[in-house]
Amino acid sequence: MKVKCAIVREPGKNYRNCISSHPLHHILNMSKAKKQHHSYCETLSNLGLEVIKLLPIDGKPDACFVEDTAVVQGKRAFVTRMAKESRRGEDVEVEKLLEEFFDVKRAFTPATIEGGDVIHLPSHLISGVTQRTNMEGVDQMRSWLKVQVDTIIDNTIVHLKSYVNYIGKKTILVTMSYQNHPCLERFYSIVVPNEEYYATNCLIIEGAVIMSTKFPNVVEMVKETGFEVLSLDMSEFEKCEGALTCLSIIF
Repeated sequence: MKVKCAIVREPGKNYRNCISSHPLHHILNMSKAKKQHHSYCETLSNLGLEVIKLLPIDGKPDACFVEDTAVVQGKRAFVTRMAKESRRGEDVEVEKLLEEFFDVKRAFTPATIEGGDVIHLPSHLISGVTQRTNMEGVDQMRSWLKVQVDTIIDNTIVHLKSYVNYIGKKTILVTMSYQNHPCLERFYSIVVPNEEYYATNCLIIEGAVIMSTKFPNVVEMVKETGFEVLSLDMSEFEKCEGALTCLSIIF
């Protein structure tokens, strides 16, 4: 399905207070983060998407990571229930906006589920069962979206898409830890070294793969496989343990 829109939200004033254990979190540059977000939105627009901008939420430091708030599939959208109490409420405006385009249902307790765990494939989804998504969340999503959802269970990680991502043409970017998982056997794998795992979280728009500039070796691996790659500096989002997919809901 051809994608047309991207929902985004610029970091708010308290973005520095994001949930993060990154060693460079303390030197996060707010001005640079805003410039990087602008470049991100400009790139999506240049690729033909209508970029729908929600207002920042200054009291929700992680609210720019809109991907976690919803999963869109076909004519339906599933509004998530995030694991961290501090993040609940980020989804209110997202839900209202999605109702203009989709039939919408919201996850309910005891489910926890976040969009950063959900990989979209041509025929089905793969969801992580992680620190942020539980099996009840996966079951509720599967029931509402009416789609096959396979699972990769690893309660030691935050989000699956930091380690596994589908980039089109039956190809996945995957770290060594997951390359032999049964869910991924049908795909051609580009195996990313564990020390460069952050490169795995990339965004695919109309055949172009948007990747972090930080890992040129992985960028070359993807180019050599025949993909067009666009590189963006994402340093100030990495410091909040966010990446390219985290910053938008694409549909």
